[in-house]
Amino acid sequence: MKRILVSGGAGFIGSHLCTRLVNEGNDVICLDNYYTGSKENVWHLIGRPNFELVRHDVINPYWAEVDEIYNLACPASPIHYQHDPIQTTKTAVVGSMNLLGLAKRTHAKILQASTSEVYGDPAIHPQTEDYWGNVNCVGVRSCYDEGKRCAETLFMDYYRRHGVRIKIIRIFNTYGPRMLAYDGRVVSNFVVQALKNKDITIYGDGQQTRSFQYVDDLIEGMVRMMATEDSFTGPVNIGNPREFTILELAELVIKIIGSKSKIIFEPLPHDDPRQRKPDITLARTKLDWEPKVRLEEGLIPMIEYFKTIIDKI
Repeated sequence: MKRILVSGGAGFIGSHLCTRLVNEGNDVICLDNYYTGSKENVWHLIGRPNFELVRHDVINPYWAEVDEIYNLACPASPIHYQHDPIQTTKTAVVGSMNLLGLAKRTHAKILQASTSEVYGDPAIHPQTEDYWGNVNCVGVRSCYDEGKRCAETLFMDYYRRHGVRIKIIRIFNTYGPRMLAYDGRVVSNFVVQALKNKDITIYGDGQQTRSFQYVDDLIEGMVRMMATEDSFTGPVNIGNPREFTILELAELVIKIIGSKSKIIFEPLPHDDPRQRKPDITLARTKLDWEPKVRLEEGLIPMIEYFKTIIDKI
């Protein structure tokens, strides 16, 4: 049994990770300030003897004896990270420094949940880990994009300077149960609109592409990355290389739900990337990992989850 700290553990991805780690018998501390996370996401874990829920903001230091740390603390949707961009940058940068300091003191292994946003609006396709990205450092998305890029820098410097055992993954678009309904991310937006038979809003012409991975596939990749030898730091892309246009996604959601929704088009937001697709060769080689759940399959449990909360949103 390991003692594992998960920052952002009451969020969408964090709650699935906590569930996996608790069910495997680990002693899990879940930190969250509930900015985008929710106690409801981990309600099924409260009362388990090997699960501890702590309200805490990682921009403040936290002290605990732990073996492993998963750093997921940071709002990930444009609506939330642009609402308070300074706090977003502080969470990504100061929060990382605090958790790296904890890892250094306790000799813990620490994993950074970075993002495909470090590639910005990519000039190469698909994106490989050695690509430095095409990021606007003064745009409305910069608080998140550059915050995550700086966090990766900090992780590598703590590794080179202090020998901290680090892991870096870059998460591509992920969907599944417990996503927030109105967080500005395309899958949850489309599902909610389709369930309510409202117009489905596509920004731009709908030909921009994304690659969508189901949350269980992501969690498997995270756990495998944490288990790799100390000399392997990453970064590693964790995502589904199957590419869809936004228009194809909208049409698929309407079909699965049997919705009466119509598709409408609005202007494309500033700095919205045209393409996003991971090259997962490194994940296949180093982690023996690749996604298993097809979009057509993963949308079903997500839609069923949203049906249970649709009256509240």
